[in-house]
Amino acid sequence: MMESKHIMRQLVRWRRSLHQYPEIGYEERKTARFVITELQRLGIPYEYGGVGGGIVARLRGARTEGPRVALRAELDALPIAEQTGLPFASRHSGKMHACGHDGHMAMVLGAAALLQDPLPQGDVVLIFQPAEEGGLGAQVMIDAGALAGVAMIFGGHLTNLYPTGQIMAAPGPVCAQADSFRIRVFGRGGHGARPHEATDALVASAALVGGLQTLVSREANPLDPSVVTIGTLQAGTARNVIAHEALLEGTIRTTQSETRLRLIAGMERMCRALGEAYHTRIELDLSEPYPPVINTPRETELARRAAARVVGTEQVLTYELPSMGAEDFSLYLNEVPGCFVRFGARAPNAANVPLHSPQFDFDETALLIGARYFETVVRLALAEN
Repeated sequence: MMESKHIMRQLVRWRRSLHQYPEIGYEERKTARFVITELQRLGIPYEYGGVGGGIVARLRGARTEGPRVALRAELDALPIAEQTGLPFASRHSGKMHACGHDGHMAMVLGAAALLQDPLPQGDVVLIFQPAEEGGLGAQVMIDAGALAGVAMIFGGHLTNLYPTGQIMAAPGPVCAQADSFRIRVFGRGGHGARPHEATDALVASAALVGGLQTLVSREANPLDPSVVTIGTLQAGTARNVIAHEALLEGTIRTTQSETRLRLIAGMERMCRALGEAYHTRIELDLSEPYPPVINTPRETELARRAAARVVGTEQVLTYELPSMGAEDFSLYLNEVPGCFVRFGARAPNAANVPLHSPQFDFDETALLIGARYFETVVRLALAEN
């Protein structure tokens, strides 16, 4: 068994090396090369789909027959300019591991190292996927056959919402369904001094932004968590020109199918009505949704037992409410049973810096907790199947 001090040094080295060279979805060239190098050092065979693809490694267990268990980590970063001031901060301008994926990769590599002595009772599949951040990279891996022979899958996410040493695991929905939308507003441009000769797409857009906020407050059941957010609004070219076109982009997050359909219907109705009211043409486009992450009961029970062995029963928590964040881990769970947990990673007396913040960082002590959790849940799952 690898000593804790040695594996901790490795985990920190892996995480910090990955953190310095972040790459966004479907462009993870250096990141994949780093992971492949470490898999080679560990003597674990792998398959690589090339840039834009992912890595599937297979650790052979003591028994070749029987089911396989999969672990998943994400290769991609975010288009965010880092503001942490860390000595190992991003060297790629405008890109940052602001969601902990550098830590997740280190955890899964660490689990692979720990699982080599002694070997588990069956094979372990290590999935390093591209483009989790809005790119549905999980589907790329599924289409490439990453889940072939896999009986169950486990994943996790670092979070500063909870202190280091806590692990959250619960059955049922733990992440929301996410729909992305794009709204185009078409008016008729004109001189800013003569608005009666034009149709202002910007004014119609402003009304639409305000109106859409009432969907959650007046259309959705207040007991069902839901969100409608407009993230971007682009309109206009000059201060004295009436905008002839506007573009709004945003997201809908829901945990109940009925609520989702109600919000979408309300959005469609509002676009039609405001288009008429402001003499504009409004087009709404919805993208393919991310399904909700729904943990299966038996695998969650395995995850909770594994977590208790690592951090103690009192430190294993359940979710009060599902996260409104989206996760394409849901696509794996549509194919095989599994469990997605959250690792507390807020250092003592540290502020809760949220995910996707340019100041995001986490307590690296959580890396060893995550690696040992992944090792333990694999051993439990394979020993009982």
